Amino acid sequence: MDRTPASATAATITLDGVGKTYGDGTVAVGALSLDVPAGDLVVLIGPSGCGKSTILRMINRLIEPTNGRILIDGEDITATSAVALRRRIGYVIQHVGLFPHQSIGANIGTVPRLSGWPRARIRARVDELLELVGLEPARYRDRYPSELSGGQRQRIGVARALAADPVLLLMDEPFSAVDPIVRLRLQDEFLRLQRAVRKTIVLVTHDLDEAIRLGDSIAVLSEGGVLEQHASPAELLSRPANDFVARFIGADRGVKRLSVTPVDTSRLAPVSSVDGAGSGPKVPATVMLRDALGALLDGGRDYVVVTGDDGEPIGVLTSAAIAAAAAPDATAAAAPDASGG
Repeated sequence: MDRTPASATAATITLDGVGKTYGDGTVAVGALSLDVPAGDLVVLIGPSGCGKSTILRMINRLIEPTNGRILIDGEDITATSAVALRRRIGYVIQHVGLFPHQSIGANIGTVPRLSGWPRARIRARVDELLELVGLEPARYRDRYPSELSGGQRQRIGVARALAADPVLLLMDEPFSAVDPIVRLRLQDEFLRLQRAVRKTIVLVTHDLDEAIRLGDSIAVLSEGGVLEQHASPAELLSRPANDFVARFIGADRGVKRLSVTPVDTSRLAPVSSVDGAGSGPKVPATVMLRDALGALLDGGRDYVVVTGDDGEPIGVLTSAAIAAAAAPDATAAAAPDASGG
């Protein structure tokens, strides 16, 4: 994800030994410690029952922890009322939860209205957010949730969560209720949106590919909310911390790693080392290795020509080099193949 400077309205969040044990002795979360920098998106992932959604609900105090502290910008969240806290936090859930009897504009304006914003300011904010999530205000403002597609409703859910400019956004499997094609589109829209607003986000998902695609970092949890590893997608795929993480991310982690590994232009083979490279498939140097592999396969060659900002070739990336980068113990990206084949 593009790491542009975080918005002044993003906040750090610290979970300091946070846990939840229910009255019957069930330990949903033991003692989780986790730091999220302002403007970062951390993904919580793990098997069912590992406490992911419980963690989100403790952050916005829908559930009170039985131990530990949760700090937002260094301030314990219990120092303010739960209602005041929730107005600083956006919350997006799997099935959106829009109010069916209210227009889209009224849905988005819910928290600003409760906070006492003037009507004109609310309307301007609604229109701003509709534009931000790619929906034309004049066309959608006065519609009702039943008149929208699942993907459109999910966008409205995100817009509503952002309405009062929260310091933190909590997202509980926000894209899982739509079909795979719409889901990819929503992920693309969300990445674009995060580049624009740079909020601190804690996102829960069961989908490892989604976690890799969206997260600045990924926290892998096991039963009881035990933190097995917290790392960037590239580090997680390259160096699983233990057997649990390795099993969870799967045997194809090398292939997955291609989607988060950029082309290393310093390690390309010379264009002159491959006959006929000038007519081969081309990719810009800014792509990930997975995109380069796709271009290579589409072009029916065993190499792809990498181009610079000016569109001129700067080197050749071979299928062997990509395979080496995907190998289980690979630590470097796209080493050149000395044979050129």
